[in-house]
Formats: sequence, structure tokens, C-alpha cells
Amino acid sequence: MAHLDEPAPTPYAPPATGTVTVYRGATLFDGTGAPARPGMSITVDGARITAVGPDAEVPAGARVVELAGRCVIPGLIDAHQHLATPPNREAAEAALRRQVYGGVTAIRDMADDLRHIADLTRGTLVGEIPGPDIHYAALMAGPGFFDDPRTWQVSQGETPGHVPWMQAIDDDTDLVMAVALARGTHAKAIKVYAELPAHLVAAITAEAKRQGIGVWAHAATFPATPGEVVAAGVDAVSHITLIAQEAADEPLTSYKTKPLLDVERLTGDGDPRLDALYAAMRERGTVLDATASMWTFLGEQAGDADAKARAAANDTLSAKLTADAYRAGVLLATGTDYETEPDEPFPSLHLELRYLAERCGIPAAEVLVCATRTGAISAGALADMGTVEPGKLANFVVLAADPTADLANLSTIEYTVKRGHRFDRADYTEDAR
Repeated sequence: MAHLDEPAPTPYAPPATGTVTVYRGATLFDGTGAPARPGMSITVDGARITAVGPDAEVPAGARVVELAGRCVIPGLIDAHQHLATPPNREAAEAALRRQVYGGVTAIRDMADDLRHIADLTRGTLVGEIPGPDIHYAALMAGPGFFDDPRTWQVSQGETPGHVPWMQAIDDDTDLVMAVALARGTHAKAIKVYAELPAHLVAAITAEAKRQGIGVWAHAATFPATPGEVVAAGVDAVSHITLIAQEAADEPLTSYKTKPLLDVERLTGDGDPRLDALYAAMRERGTVLDATASMWTFLGEQAGDADAKARAAANDTLSAKLTADAYRAGVLLATGTDYETEPDEPFPSLHLELRYLAERCGIPAAEVLVCATRTGAISAGALADMGTVEPGKLANFVVLAADPTADLANLSTIEYTVKRGHRFDRADYTEDAR
């Protein structure tokens, strides 16, 4: 190259390897399922945790951070976000900033304009901008889906359905090439979305697995039922109210014409078809990204009485079925699929966690496992994150009060450590948002 400019500043970059910090005296909830332990130290070298254990002698040359009276939990993971539908750089960066200063160290972006998302992913990874790590999906759907206006929003300048990050799939598609194109976007997974029959969901999943990329799916892809989607071997499914379509009394035909469900019956007596589905998900290890609180948000945003009534019915269904699925042993990740208003101090994930406790009856400590370890499983990233253990990325949150006693205590965040870099909450609250 004839000319090389200076790279952009990286004020949020991880510290260099050899920079050792010991966080001492914390009460640690490590996300593994073990109870919180007092008097614990976390040793961090650069971006990674090298030791976790009872307070002991500090290595020579290490910086010490005293955490007596503080609680530490793993970094939170939002398993369902959209940052670029349509792309808006200012809004996306503001959301990412609020997330990381609110304890969120990773998200799954569930298909967007990946030209935009890839740059945000690089920016948060190298430390140009503050934000969680982003694990994103490239979308595949049937040709009938691509008159949806959102597909145009994320394909500006190109043709929806004919770009590597958003492909129309039918029986004539060369799936080897389609999956390879999706992988070329650096996506961590393929999102299987809508207007796809069971045999194509299975074929996409098989080819994706062969090429070493994950598969995240809508729980029903119309005409494929939730049971058929799970049987295809996908890694995770989204939206508990789509899971409910397993109990539909009519065939699933199109994403645009979903069968009506007997919400009163499902929230009362339940349905053996759902019980069988939960058992299959538990046996396969299929993660459920329930987006449980989404209908509360949509109800608040609804502009007329009918829309509010529909949202309220779905909200009741969401709470009941999410609780049922969790108690049946299904792995539950905490996705939101919405974000709080720009002037709100904390990200939507805090609301999702409180919903799971308050509306679904899940104990706070177990909700935190859903938001950490299971979130990492949903992103295919458990080797690197989700728990506070040696070898993992140094992703954790320091709080003044115990969130395992009350999830409202998440608002007592003092700082987030992401890849070893410290994001002080005071720097967010003092900054104009």
C-alpha cells in the first residue's frame, strides 16, 4: 500500500497480556449453578481470567482491587437483539453503550444488515466503541417472505433474498454455496426464519452443521411446526408464543396467516403436545430464547385497544408457557427482541430477568444462570464466556447489592468488566445520553 494512516483510537480495548489485576474479597456467584461464595478472588491477566478461588496471597506486581461488601456475577448475555433494522449508527452505538455499562457483555444479533453489524462487531471487539461482544446470524427464509418491508431495510442498494446475509431458499437452492456465503459474512450462525417447510429446515441445518456453523431458528417457520424445527437439530429456537403453535388445531401454512390459538385453554389446562415438545427440547439440549417480556413491551407500545388486548393475551401466554418450559427442564436463555427507550437508564435485559422471576416464578439465582451460562450456550460461546472460571474471558459485573436476593439489585452496578476492560457505571450516568 502506498500510504498507511494511523489506526482509529481504541480507548475501550482489553488490557495487554501481562497486565495482571486481582479482584479480592468479593461474594462471587460464578454462573455454574453453585451457590454464591464470600471471600473470593478473581485474577485477570489481560483479557482472560487465570485464577478464581478463596482470597490468598497476591502475585508480585499485580494490581489489587478490593471488593469487600461487593457481589460479582458473570457478564449478562442478551440472546435476542436487533441493532440494524434499519441501520442507524447513532442509535446502535447508544444501545451498545447502555448495554455494556448496564452489565451486558455479549449479545446475539438475530439477523440484520450485516454490513453494518460486522463493523459494530469489530468496533466493540477491538475497543473503538463501548459495547458487548456481538454474535450475529445470517438469515435464510422462503422466497415468500421477501416482500416484508424489513428485508428491504436491511438490504439497501441490493435485492432482498439475494445477498449473503439474507437469502431466499427453495428446493432449487445450492445449499452448500448458500451456507458458504452466509459463513463468509463472519456470522456465527444461520437464522432459519419463515416460509420454510420441514424438509428445507432439516437440509439447511444439516449443511450448516457440516460446515461448522450454528443454526438459530424461529420456533415455527410456517409451514414447519415447532416439533419439526426441533427435530431438524437446530441449536436454539426463539419466541415462546411461536412454541405455542405446536398446539394449533389447524395446519401451519404461512407466516402471514398463523392459526388462532385457544389461549385460555393453553394457559389453563395446557396441552400434551407442548409437554412432548418440551421433553424433546430437553433431550436434545435445544435452547429456548423465549423473549418472554416482549409482549409487555409491545402492549405498552400498542396504539389501539385491539392491539393492546392481543398483546395482553400473548403476554399471559408467554408467562405461562415460559414457566412450563423451564420447569420441564428446557434450557432457557434470556433474549429480549426490543430495547428500552433512549432515556431509560438500563437496557431491556434487566426487564426480561425481572419478568422471569416475577411472572414466571423462576428463582433469581436460576434466572441469572439463564442470563449467563445458558446465554453463552445459545451463542455457541460457552468455552469463552457465561461463567467466572479460569480460562474464560474476564467478563463480569460488580454490584453493591446481591442480585440473587432480588433482581432489582442489578441497578446497583458499580462497573462492568468486559475482556478485562473496566466500564465504570459512573462514567455512563455522568455522560449525556
